[in-house]
Amino acid sequence: MAQAAPVTGGTTRGGRTPDVFSERTHAAAKVVVPVVLGLVYGYWAAANTRYGGPITGWNLLFGFVTAIVFAAVWMGLAALTPRLPRELHAALWASFTGIAVGFLYSLSGRGHSVLGSAGMGLAFAVVAFAVLFYRYYTHEDAEGHRIR
Repeated sequence: MAQAAPVTGGTTRGGRTPDVFSERTHAAAKVVVPVVLGLVYGYWAAANTRYGGPITGWNLLFGFVTAIVFAAVWMGLAALTPRLPRELHAALWASFTGIAVGFLYSLSGRGHSVLGSAGMGLAFAVVAFAVLFYRYYTHEDAEGHRIR
């Protein structure tokens, strides 16, 4: 019986893992992912503002406007941040995460204060910064250039 020879590391030339998706798929994902996440975020925000009541036209409008703003900011950050140093890259995405979570938290209950929403957003932003900084730091070479 013949068996395949073992391959070391499971990588291709240059030590990189193989890319299984085409360029067309990556280009589509740059638009589809923010739009879908924006729609989910907008639905969540609209559901929080109605407090279990009926769905109204203003509620739908609020959800769609929130989705558009979320997707637009996401696409803007995705276009801007790869050119920035890792600290600023992580800080911008962490700020976006904290603001998004704090906004949803402020909409979720009538008794939540501004300080409580800011604290919740800050807590999520700190965790997001630590995770993202670690990821960007470990995906660079010795001179600080990103490994693609």
